[in-house]
Amino acid sequence: MGNIQRSKVFDLSHLQGDIRGGVISFLVAVPLCLGIALASGAPLFSGIIAGIVGAIVIGIFSRSALSISGPEAGLIVVVLGAIESLGSFPAVLLAICLAGVFQIGFGYAKAGIISNFFPSSVIKGMLAGIGIILIIKQIPHLVGYDADAAEEIVLLPNKGIDIVDQFRLAFGQFNVAAIFIAIVSLSILLLWEQSWVKTHRLLKNIPAALVVVVLGVFINELLKTAYPQWALGGNHLVQLPVADSPAAFMQLLTMPDFSQIMNPKVYAAALSIALVASLEALLSIEAIDDLDPLKRRTPTNQELKAQGIGNILSGLLGGLPVTSIIVRSSVSINAGAHTKLAALLHGSLLLICVVAIPGVLNMIPWASLASILLITGYKLAPISTFRQLYRLGKVRFLPFVTTVAAILLTDLLTGIAIGMAVGLFFILRENYRKGHQTDTIKTESGQLIRIRLGEHVSFLNKAGIVSLLRDAPDNSTIEIDGTQSTYIDRDVLDAIRNFRSTAQSRNIRLIFRRPIASELVSPAQRMNSVRYRDQMQEV
Repeated sequence: MGNIQRSKVFDLSHLQGDIRGGVISFLVAVPLCLGIALASGAPLFSGIIAGIVGAIVIGIFSRSALSISGPEAGLIVVVLGAIESLGSFPAVLLAICLAGVFQIGFGYAKAGIISNFFPSSVIKGMLAGIGIILIIKQIPHLVGYDADAAEEIVLLPNKGIDIVDQFRLAFGQFNVAAIFIAIVSLSILLLWEQSWVKTHRLLKNIPAALVVVVLGVFINELLKTAYPQWALGGNHLVQLPVADSPAAFMQLLTMPDFSQIMNPKVYAAALSIALVASLEALLSIEAIDDLDPLKRRTPTNQELKAQGIGNILSGLLGGLPVTSIIVRSSVSINAGAHTKLAALLHGSLLLICVVAIPGVLNMIPWASLASILLITGYKLAPISTFRQLYRLGKVRFLPFVTTVAAILLTDLLTGIAIGMAVGLFFILRENYRKGHQTDTIKTESGQLIRIRLGEHVSFLNKAGIVSLLRDAPDNSTIEIDGTQSTYIDRDVLDAIRNFRSTAQSRNIRLIFRRPIASELVSPAQRMNSVRYRDQMQEV
């Protein structure tokens, strides 16, 4: 299985799609890396370093075919808290290195199994919630309001500007150039979804997102020449730090403060970063595997180790903590990526461009990138997904829609936790309902109550079974059939044993079918093996 997985991860037959995926996800990543660093209170270049390390280093060590790692908005609060607690960013870098060590330990402890306990409806809800937030938060950018570059996955933050204020500000100061570029960009992206474009000999090989970015730059440069008062500038464009010499480039890097190695607060911050980054990585990997057109599965323990290696190196080089990111990965998948070559190209382009041509990247309008993210958001939250889960019934639909709503109203991890709680409720309810079935039959000698135990009878079924036994009429017969059970909880068996003396005093005849007879019948009855195996036992 491992060899099959590896051969699919590296497959040059998908080279063209991987190139498209790597290029487009790279273009989207540049402003997001900068925005997350800004929102985290860290040096801007730390976001770029994290993007390079996450894509290249984790891309090398990870066994995921499509995941792209880097700085993620869900870690902003953790980094802010660490900076406040430790007092300096270099001390936080040391905590990031130690967080990577913790993550490697999680991998060897096989903590990746946690991902198997997330229901598919919650994972789909997470994707849809992120998609809806992406759509909503791009709207201000489409009309020229570009103050919120971090794209943090939360609509209603505890402090600072929320989405309502963003809309009020955005629609109070329309930017004609941004709106025009957005309309052209969205038109191209929708045009490229048409079947005739997808089958066109030339156009099908040109990424729509690349056309959008190039046209956005061209339109804005044209406006600078013809109508300079309308042209976009400042925070309406990507703002990458520019180093004009090797010495200036080195000044953009920050080193960890190893003098804080004995500070217990550093270890507390490291553990917080490791836990949040690991959980987000596992959730993202599960979701990305779900988006994978080839439906490959990522070894989660290996992923934790790869994430740990990435965080150690990111901290040493002055970068933010990294984790697997759904948004960038889904942009890459939508552009045609099939293997991890897309992630490696993504990171390589980041490295080359920030060193060689940062000025060119700073010409890209936010309106162009927002258009790409808006379409990506819709592909994460299509109406068809809501319809499909609704048709599957409330057991699947309610955890899904609760996860979506909770993510929109709180934040990513809190929303997932709420969705998991709702999913767990339905699991427990179904377990309770399927733990046993009851039939009541009237006979000449009295009433026969037949209790058929399910395949898995847990302590959750104890209350229902005890209630049935307690309410049984006097002078009746109770037959408990456990022939289909593979597991019966000890608490349930004890409850039936305790009822035995009560049954005798109420003249209730109690009958058992195997396999639970081995726990309930007397040793003398157990000696008669033929009768014990093949006949009902009366106690």
